Amino acid sequence: MKYLKLLSLFIVISFNVNAQDKLNLYSDKQANDTYAITHVNVIPMTKDNTVIKNATVVIQHTKIQSINGAIPKHAKIIDGTGKWLIPGLIDMHVHNLASSSPFVMYPTKGPLVNYNTQDLMTLYVANGVTTVFELSAKPEHIGQRNEITRGDVIGPRIALAALIDGKGMSMTATNPSDGRQAVRIAKAEQYEFIKVYSQLNEETFKAIIDEAKQQNMKVVGHIPTVFKGKPGKDFFIPHFGLIAHAEELSKQTNDYSYEKAKEFARLAKENGTRLIPNLSNMESIIKQAKSLQSIQDLQSFKYVHPLMQSKWLTANRYNGASEELIEYFQHQADFHKLIVKAFKENNVPMVAGTDAGTSGIVWGFSLHDELKLLVEAGLTNEEALASGTRLGAKWLEIDDKVGTIEMGKFADLILLEDNPLLNISNTRKISGVFVNGKWLDETKIDSMLLGVENWNNANKENYDWNALINSLNDY
Repeated sequence: MKYLKLLSLFIVISFNVNAQDKLNLYSDKQANDTYAITHVNVIPMTKDNTVIKNATVVIQHTKIQSINGAIPKHAKIIDGTGKWLIPGLIDMHVHNLASSSPFVMYPTKGPLVNYNTQDLMTLYVANGVTTVFELSAKPEHIGQRNEITRGDVIGPRIALAALIDGKGMSMTATNPSDGRQAVRIAKAEQYEFIKVYSQLNEETFKAIIDEAKQQNMKVVGHIPTVFKGKPGKDFFIPHFGLIAHAEELSKQTNDYSYEKAKEFARLAKENGTRLIPNLSNMESIIKQAKSLQSIQDLQSFKYVHPLMQSKWLTANRYNGASEELIEYFQHQADFHKLIVKAFKENNVPMVAGTDAGTSGIVWGFSLHDELKLLVEAGLTNEEALASGTRLGAKWLEIDDKVGTIEMGKFADLILLEDNPLLNISNTRKISGVFVNGKWLDETKIDSMLLGVENWNNANKENYDWNALINSLNDY
């Protein structure tokens, strides 16, 4: 029985047997379709963000053709009466599952674990997340993006950052020369951004960032642990453009005062460094440290792939934390809110990101949690929406294409039942989503999610994270 279970674990891990039928349900090649959303309230998320009430928005092919222009005769009408249209959301910090062979590789070795890309991406589009920033990009992620671009999968736009660390990663660098070469390799392999990580030494960290500047690649990432206790000016260096978590700042100090938060904000502004607060991650860590029931209680947990369900519940590094460690996590979480307040006060742009894919952070769903936490930390509803739309697009340098509702931009849009400017939680009340001009109404979204849930339930017994790890030598 053990052999059969492992055999099913590694061989039966495959595409959903009903994947093609499901795909036909909601990828019906709508490229030639034209839509008109009528009588809708448009929240464009431009800088002035003047709401356009009772508007008509025409979408043709993949683009926004007009706002309050004529309706083409052949257009499909979507009644937007009493509803609100916002740009598609952008999650600036994700880790997507991709078919791979964890810890095992040899010539001719194919993926040990396969995932259905559509099932993975469904969680994003069902939540109106139409652009994501993958912060540990691998060749498999390029493949996923190609599937989406070809139209084989309905999913978000994916920006890719190659991760470079001092050890333990596919791209490692222990000296400046290797760091520069790693950047050049990443660019040659078609990654668009560089992510620096925690175990880099100071000289290599600085060399990577300098080389990325020369290669015209923006840098996002962690503040290496080597800087702990050193002055903030040592790691706020030119071209270090985006900090991946507020936690990166709280790990550098034992001073969790508002004065310290303001110091970080001042240095960030002077250096041109932006921030992903990532409040939801630390809040989730605290809950997991107290009880793993917090994961099982997530309404979105049923949509998480069974292998990750198993990992999050049986190999969770936060479970069983001491009271002292939980108290430390809480101090950090409180300090992160002060950081958000200080960055706002100093007019330092912040972009919304969730660390989706880490335990307890469910792709797509988590961005709505993050927006709510940003508001609770002091952002207005409009500022939180800007962090999840226009500002992320601007940092990625695709703000000429997405992030606001304007003529000529891609039709990445969310139709909401209620006004998110009055209550940020209204971003969850989704009536339908446009993904690159493809319309998914509420019925289709529900059907897509149900398909993921049913497959997960039917295959749950075939996936055991600890069995996978313990048997790697057999493969």
